[in-house]
Parts: sequence; structure tokens; C-alpha cells
Amino acid sequence: MGPISLSGPTEFDVMKSRELERYLRNDAGIYECREESVMREEVLGRLDEIVKQWVKAVCQAKGLGKEFVEEANAKIFTFGSYRLGVHSPGADIDTLCVGPAYVTREEGFFGELYKILSEMPEVTELNPVHDAYVPVMKFKFNGVSIDLVYARLSLSVIPEDLDLSHDSILQHVSAGDEQTVRSLNGCRVTDQILKLVPNIQNFRTTLRCIRLWAKRRGVYSNVAGFLGGINWALLVAFICQLYPNASPSVQVSRFFMVYTQWRWPNPIILCPIKEGLGQQVWDPRKNVRDRYHVMPIITPAYPSMNSSYNVSCNTLSIMTGEFQRGYDICKAMEIATDKEADWGTLFESYAFFDAHKCYLQIFISAGCADDFRKWKGWVESRLRQLTLIVENETHGKLQCRPYPGDFSDKSLTFHNCSFFMGLQRNPQFPANRGEKLHFDLTRCAGEFKWAVKNGYTSRKTGMDIGVSLVKKIPEFVFPGGIRPSCTPNVTRERRKRSPQPETSSDKDEGKSKATVLDGTCRDQKRKREYNAGVVTHPSSRHPKSMRCNPPVDTLVADASSNQAEKLAPEPNVADQALPKQRDEREDDRLQVKEFAGGNMSSGHVMREIKYDNAPRPSAASSYNDNLEELEVLHYQTAPEPVVKPIIRVNFISC
Repeated sequence: MGPISLSGPTEFDVMKSRELERYLRNDAGIYECREESVMREEVLGRLDEIVKQWVKAVCQAKGLGKEFVEEANAKIFTFGSYRLGVHSPGADIDTLCVGPAYVTREEGFFGELYKILSEMPEVTELNPVHDAYVPVMKFKFNGVSIDLVYARLSLSVIPEDLDLSHDSILQHVSAGDEQTVRSLNGCRVTDQILKLVPNIQNFRTTLRCIRLWAKRRGVYSNVAGFLGGINWALLVAFICQLYPNASPSVQVSRFFMVYTQWRWPNPIILCPIKEGLGQQVWDPRKNVRDRYHVMPIITPAYPSMNSSYNVSCNTLSIMTGEFQRGYDICKAMEIATDKEADWGTLFESYAFFDAHKCYLQIFISAGCADDFRKWKGWVESRLRQLTLIVENETHGKLQCRPYPGDFSDKSLTFHNCSFFMGLQRNPQFPANRGEKLHFDLTRCAGEFKWAVKNGYTSRKTGMDIGVSLVKKIPEFVFPGGIRPSCTPNVTRERRKRSPQPETSSDKDEGKSKATVLDGTCRDQKRKREYNAGVVTHPSSRHPKSMRCNPPVDTLVADASSNQAEKLAPEPNVADQALPKQRDEREDDRLQVKEFAGGNMSSGHVMREIKYDNAPRPSAASSYNDNLEELEVLHYQTAPEPVVKPIIRVNFISC
């Protein structure tokens, strides 16, 4: 696809770009200081020395000749946000270690190298993840977070001037070593992006803006079914190709305009897809699994893959609404007389805990810190399956929006955390005034728990999970565990009854600031509701019912979220249909039934995506839709030993 416009920036565009740059640097604080930049370079240099010494030690242990030992070598490469030059303060560094044929992944990388790193005082929080989609070793080196992956080439010596960008590098990968291909693909994709954008500096500024916006709006999380760093980079690179001479402010505006109107699942492709080199590439005409991708964003390096396979129809609809909101704000900023719209308005945080009336709470626990870290990474990598189950079970009428972060209840004596998902009627399904919709989520919760528990082969005693429906946010979600008092502040978005209420427009991306409150006094009059199906949280039983948006920094997934993204395997059709079994040991049950008494489908039927004239998600899910009234009802069933409390959610159209 060629450029849409070759026009250069006007004086107004230059002025708005300077304002954007000033906001990103001063207000958002997403540029790291010189000292931190130097520290990162020193850590990478030290890590390169360590892997070179490690390979020589392995070579010597295998009894190879002295000359062979002297020539033995390994090399460190970077990729991701650090390689693109858009990383923020405190962000981890995605690194790749390329080693020779005689150094294996299990014995060498996860064996000898792990042992070397574990004995170094500079290395902390060392966590190897063997069974990830891309096996990774996560640790901190002098306080700098590192995600290290390994690629084994069929070469006796790794040259110091090794170039990974050429497709010929894949000829040195052993047949069937898909893990090496995926590890190499990170660096190869990053390098290709930098080659394909017409102006790297403008690309970086635009990408920094979009990354900040996505984190503030709660749609920056691959593991939650939204988009991750590489996905947003590819989307921005495509806009830079369509408007190669535009300033960053114009590219940001065109970003929202294009993706508001884009007809998914038509793919985003930066360059022609190469074939014929022996690797499977993304092609829905040949590969059945590729036909189920709803938002394909194709990587430019061979073998081309869909980088956004985690996106579902539900999360795509949410992102489409956010694109529409961004486009409306950018259009308002183009009017010089509009004083209300500015960059701060665009970056207003999505007040998740004020946008919904009911939430699903996924509570997990484990006996020790090590077990909890592993269990949390696994559960987090499977969370998107719950949104898929809810989406399929309710025929798309119920929208489930995951929160890209977690909260821990410090009042409990064991390791725990909770994930939350907001529930609301899907705005693509209009309802008559006063109409009620009821959905049964009992099977959704049961299937999800069954899949999580039985899919984790290393599960130990104490690793548990529960799903409950909550109308009132537990107090441990709030800063300091204290529920704030009601304030009368109501913003422009709140006056529109938006699903995205007020948040501060000038919050740092990496720093906690004041909590955003909502003065919805109606909530204080409601009957206290809390589902005791998981754990009874004393902190959640408060006489007042308030919602509060957490600090901005909680919108950014931490290192465990990155681990979860790497743990998440590429889905296939079988992944979408989980076994219809329930765990009777759990004492939580969610029931939401259709008012008309209709039976829900007993199976999950996957819809094949049509790539010609496929309808795109409606922008009706944008930021100014009316909130639906959700009614939580508790019923007690007959006093049978195995029957549990039932929770129903009613959606009442206002």
C-alpha cells in the first residue's frame, strides 16, 4: 500500500508537535535520564562479557582443543522498545544471546549460564521460564531488568560481526527448532521496522505518544488480549508509511483516523510477505488457524507471523472505541479555537474502577513466593481465555474488559493477588428501553478454573484460583488499603456518562500520583454486595460503596505481565473450546441467565473470519456510550449438600 499523502507539515503542525514533545518530556516523564542510560549500556557490556566466558567454559568442559576454546564466542543483541529507542525509565531490556551449535538451550543456557548468574551478587530475582512460548531467563542486573532469550545456530564459531537481518541466518537453524526461530524473530522484526519507516525520529516520537496513550487507556497488554509493544510499533510504522512527510502530531491524528475506519480483519502489512524458504508464514488461504485471527498485524521479517493473535472480537471492539475517542480529541485539537482539547485530554487515564457496575474478580494464591510467582505467571497467561469463554457463551452480547494489572491483599497471611474484569453490555447489540438481559456465567467460571488448574503440570498444593462476581471494589485495591471519601469532581467525560470517567491528564507514566475519585453518591445507597465464593475480604465489607481509579502506574503491566506474555502460547482452534467440566471443590458459582429463558449454547463455535468485505467492529463502543445498569441478585437454592449460592447479573437498559 502506497502513501496516502506526501504533504509536509504546516506551521500549525510544527507547533502542535513541539507541544506534544514538551508534554512527553516534561509532563509524562517518559524519557530516561543520562545516568540510567549509561547504566543500561554498562549492564549490556557486562552481560556480553559473561556469555562469552560462559561459552568458552562450556567448550573447555567438552574437551575441545585450545584453539577451539580461544575462538569460542557468543553475542548479545537487543530488541523491543530498547532497540527501537522508545523505552521508558525502569523498563526492562529484551536481549538475545546467540550461541554455537554445541551449547544447548537446556544444559547450557538454563544449566551452566543459570548457575553462573545465580552465583553473581549483581544478579537478583533470577527466574528461568523453560516452558514459555519463547523460553526466557528473567533477572535484574545491578537493578536493570533483563529478559534474556537464547538462539542456537548450527555454527562452530559465532562471528563478532554476525548480522541477523539477512534471511540466510535461518539456514543455520536446526530443523524443528521453532524456539530459536521465535527468539531470532524478535531482533529481526525490530531491525526491519527501523528500515521500513521513512523518518526514524518522527516514528519514535509518534510511537512514544501511542505507547503512553495505550497504557493510560488500559489497552497496553498482549496477555490481556489487547496489544503489546511490538504490535503498537507495527501499527505506528504503517501510519508513518502512509504519511511519510507528516509531523508527529499529524501522524498521531492520522493513527486514530485510519484505525477507526480500518476494516478488520484486513491485515496490516508493512512489506510483501516472503515465501519459499521452508518456514510457515501467515496465510489464511492455506492455514486454517490464520482464518480465526480478528486483528492480524503481520511482522515484516521472514517468516511473517501474526503478532496480535491474542486479540478477540471483544478486545478489538474495546480498542475500536478507544481509537474513536482519540480521533475525536485530535479533531478537536485541530480547531485552534477549541481550548478544552489538548494533549492532556488525549492522555487522560481510563478510570477502570469507575466505568463498570460489576466486575469479575479472579483471585489466586500459593504457599510460597517461588510457587506464587510461577503460578501467577501461568494464570495471567490464560486470562484472555476467560474473556473468550464469556464472549462465546453470551454470543458476544456481554463485554468483558480486563484490567492490565493485579492487586494484592496485604491483610492475608499467604501470597495472593486479584485480577479484575469489568462487565457491561456490548454496545454493538442495541436494547430497548427497560429491557433486561440475563446471562449464565457459571459454566464460564468452571471451565476457566478447570483449564487453568489442569493445564499447569507443575501445580503444587496451595496453588489455587477462584472466580467471583463483585459489585463493590475491595479496599485493598486502593492506595494504602483505605477507601477514599466521596468528592464532587465531575469531568467532561463523566457528564456524558462515559465508560471512561475522569482521571488526571498530567500523571507520570512511571510514578504513582493522586487517585481519581468519583462522587457517585448513588452507590452509597446501594445494598452491600460481595460474593463470598473466593475469599471473604474484610476490607471489602465497607458501609459505603465507592469506586476509585488506581494510580496511573498500575495501568502498566509489571515484569510478571511480560513473563505472562511470553508464557502464552499461540492459540489454535482447540484453545478456544475448553472442556465442559466443573470443579465441585470450588465454592463459587456465577449464574447469569437470559430473561426469556432461552438455553445457552453447550459448545463454543468458532466463527471463521471472512477476508472479503468483512464488517469491522462498530465505533458504537466509543467513549461516550451510556452506562448500563447492572443488577446483582443473590439467591439461595434448596439446602442440598452440593448446591452453591447463585449470583445473577441483570443488564437493564436505561
